[in-house]
Amino acid sequence: MLKIVSGGQTGVDRAALDWALANGAACGGWCPLGRLAEDGIIDLRYPLRETPETDPAQRTEWNVRDSDGTLIVSLAKRLVGGTRLTEVLAERLAKPHLVLAKTDGDLSAQVEALRRFIAENGIQVLNIAGPRASGEPSVGEYVRSLLNATIGQAGAQQK
Repeated sequence: MLKIVSGGQTGVDRAALDWALANGAACGGWCPLGRLAEDGIIDLRYPLRETPETDPAQRTEWNVRDSDGTLIVSLAKRLVGGTRLTEVLAERLAKPHLVLAKTDGDLSAQVEALRRFIAENGIQVLNIAGPRASGEPSVGEYVRSLLNATIGQAGAQQK
């Protein structure tokens, strides 16, 4: 079964981890030293390991490095800030990555693209990254829709 890793920031990261916890999927990842996110300290219910530095770029790099591939989720096509950094790091580390923007089309086509990405790259550990909630407040709903349609509850529980 697929393990989901993320950095614990609000928005995409937290939505992915919440989905995994709610659906019995394995999850984890790296977070900055001190477990800091934009809303304060990341709750201990998220099984994250702290990097040696408080710089979120280290967390981003280590999650890309330690996964089989990265899914970058956004509402908009243009990637900025840490979301863009994730894409740059995946390219630099020669790690497979897929960018899905809600504005790119219907959910069924994106679900098929994600299924294909996972299968073709033999992904067992999937890093899920994207904007924080302050930048894209409704991005978490999109993440949950993608994961429900791609993996679903039955797939998540096959460990």
